[in-house]
Amino acid sequence: LVGFSLSGVIRLELMSSGTWLGSESLYNMIVTSHAIMMVFFLVMPLFLGALGNMLTPMMLNLKDMVFPRMNNLSMLMVYVALGLFCYSMTQEGPQAGWTYYPPLSSSSFSGNVSFDLSILSLHLLGVSSIFNSLNILSSVIYSLNQNNLKL
Repeated sequence: LVGFSLSGVIRLELMSSGTWLGSESLYNMIVTSHAIMMVFFLVMPLFLGALGNMLTPMMLNLKDMVFPRMNNLSMLMVYVALGLFCYSMTQEGPQAGWTYYPPLSSSSFSGNVSFDLSILSLHLLGVSSIFNSLNILSSVIYSLNQNNLKL
């Protein structure tokens, strides 16, 4: 719902003549947060985590993934990362402008705890996606070895 509402705000800004929000930095912040919410909190956990770990065993005729506890760990990381991302809205917020990459953003914006919490949140989501990808790949390789097939 958050990503959908941010998408609606972006569309309203793009449809209006002039600036609907009144501030280009506010628009940049909305675009950045929309990208983070949709990619890191929707696409990666949903497709790699939920659908990938549910559909892969069914397609390969396996009982479960090769590392079922890794599924639990990676999904727990998503909730922790979402909590950290919500905690990063304290103080002045991350204030990263259009990028989170510190050399490209102004040094005055990365001096608070909120910026560090948002970066840690994104890194946790990346580790969660890597765990899910490893689990899916190892399940596919296990299934191939079980059926005497080679890559």
